Amino acid sequence: MTTKVAILTAGGFAPCLSSAVGGLIQKYTAVSPSAQIIAYRHGYQGLLSGDFLEVTDEVRAKAHLLHRYGGSPIGNSRVKLTNAKDLVARGLVEPGQNPLQQAAERLKADGVDILHTIGGDDTNTTAADLAAYLAENGYDLTVVGLPKTIDNDIFPIRQSLGADTAAESAANFARNVLAEHNSATRQLIIHEVMGRHCGWLTAATAQKYRAWVKQAEWLPEIGLSQQAWDIHAIFVPETEIDIDAEAQRLKAVMNSVGNVNIFLSEGAGVETIVREMEEHGKDVPRDAFGHVQLDKINPGAWFARQFSSMIGAEKVMVQKSGYFSRSAAANEYDLALIKSMTDMAVDCALNGVSGVIGQDEDDNDTLKAISFDRIAGGKPFDVTQAWFHDMLDEIGQPVSLDIDD
Repeated sequence: MTTKVAILTAGGFAPCLSSAVGGLIQKYTAVSPSAQIIAYRHGYQGLLSGDFLEVTDEVRAKAHLLHRYGGSPIGNSRVKLTNAKDLVARGLVEPGQNPLQQAAERLKADGVDILHTIGGDDTNTTAADLAAYLAENGYDLTVVGLPKTIDNDIFPIRQSLGADTAAESAANFARNVLAEHNSATRQLIIHEVMGRHCGWLTAATAQKYRAWVKQAEWLPEIGLSQQAWDIHAIFVPETEIDIDAEAQRLKAVMNSVGNVNIFLSEGAGVETIVREMEEHGKDVPRDAFGHVQLDKINPGAWFARQFSSMIGAEKVMVQKSGYFSRSAAANEYDLALIKSMTDMAVDCALNGVSGVIGQDEDDNDTLKAISFDRIAGGKPFDVTQAWFHDMLDEIGQPVSLDIDD
């Protein structure tokens, strides 16, 4: 009997999706060439509607090309199979239908034996809901997920696919953006980095950017100053931000250096911003998963308003690296991580082992299939790590934590 495999990518983009799809196709072609492979278009949306692509022999022969690109060739969407109200509103299910049942019936109708989901915590918790429904209702299907999120915030996984590339890309983005510091006098530049609840990406981006700053050759005699190109503040959700104290410190930087550069996690200060909106009777926009839509509340602009007059900025620039970094092609580090995970994902799937492939932090970072019931989002960045403290110390920023250190 021929095994039939389905692949889908879901949630926001990360610099691993295209490569992960390619890696799965290559591995199946190598170890199970008779397996049929389909790819549902636009994630769970395509699963519900039965919209899929056939992985042909030509695609198998050229699957290596997918490692060169960012984005997802098969498309993404944000769909939560347990949010029937949203799915009805979007026309993906009929009123009264159980989306999990519809998805299960579609998989059965399409003859799928193995489903690979590539996504973050929402994608994989949705996969967990689907896997549980399938098991409870007698469907014989193996579900194996791959962890994708540039926030690197999935419990209990050490390193999510694409996160390192996203940090590297955001650091490269910053090199151009922070070059703007001399386009006007007394300029405040805020580099807003993705990271809803977790500051890992902002911190890792800052670390990679500062590694370049520290090794570059400068010429201060003509105004090419390391101090002006450096980062002067790093704000993440896991640290408290004393606006008044930081404004006083950064005003001194402005007076001395002539500009101020801030790396800001988009999730930093969100509770304050939401509270302020609610106090003024404004609606807080949220997505189908209940997440605050950060692009609509605009944390970077909020922080710019707080600091600009307090530090005497004459010009303010807020630049967001999110879409630039999340759609990058995977770097060498991530390509190696992707290969290790896609290889294991196929091996587990062919042996009937469901779960999410990852380095299990609760088991000495062992790479394995982690049961779906242990997967959760919202893992905070560990701000007690020495490298992060050292970085803040180097830029003169006090450490004040929201969590016990």
